[in-house]
Amino acid sequence: MTGRNRVEEMAVLDPEPAWEIAHIFPRQGTWSEEEYLALDTNHLVEYSHGRIEVLPMPTQTHQWIVLYLFHMLTQYLRRTKRGVAIIAPFPVRLWPGKYREPDIAVMLAEHDERRHETHWDGADLVVEVVSRQNRQHDWETKRREYAQAGIPEYWIVDPEERKIVVFTLKDDRYVVSGEYASGQEARSVLLEGFSVPVDEVWAAAEQ
Repeated sequence: MTGRNRVEEMAVLDPEPAWEIAHIFPRQGTWSEEEYLALDTNHLVEYSHGRIEVLPMPTQTHQWIVLYLFHMLTQYLRRTKRGVAIIAPFPVRLWPGKYREPDIAVMLAEHDERRHETHWDGADLVVEVVSRQNRQHDWETKRREYAQAGIPEYWIVDPEERKIVVFTLKDDRYVVSGEYASGQEARSVLLEGFSVPVDEVWAAAEQ
């Protein structure tokens, strides 16, 4: 075997990443908001002060729950004309330099001017379905950031613990307005009359 053939064989057995692709993008810490918003990907990607964060891809169970809740919210919002809901992946700007992609975000009609084609400036209600591999991100990090951004209501849907917790903003911090388990209906404070049976949420995940 010639030296060239040996090199080619080693390249096949131990291929290197396509480093050239990586060099097309800005280095971590140097991304601008404009570069982040122009990023074309089907992955969930969030932005924090010049850095991008690629999130784990959602599971089928996760997506069934999100779609059920989105359907329920959309029905309510259309009937009441209170606002609109959008589903991830879609960026929500919490403050300059910080974007998150909630599983579901709701913007009330009176805040339509905060909706843009590429992103929203904040939201009035956000929903996160907790991922097993990223529990701390939803329960702690995003809870703190959404409160800091002044989002009035935050729903955490936790399939592992089989509960839904609704937080409302009080003095720049979230307080629990309700914790709902099987046999109960999770209720919104912000959206008067909106509720979802907890058991139907879990049933949606078992299609």
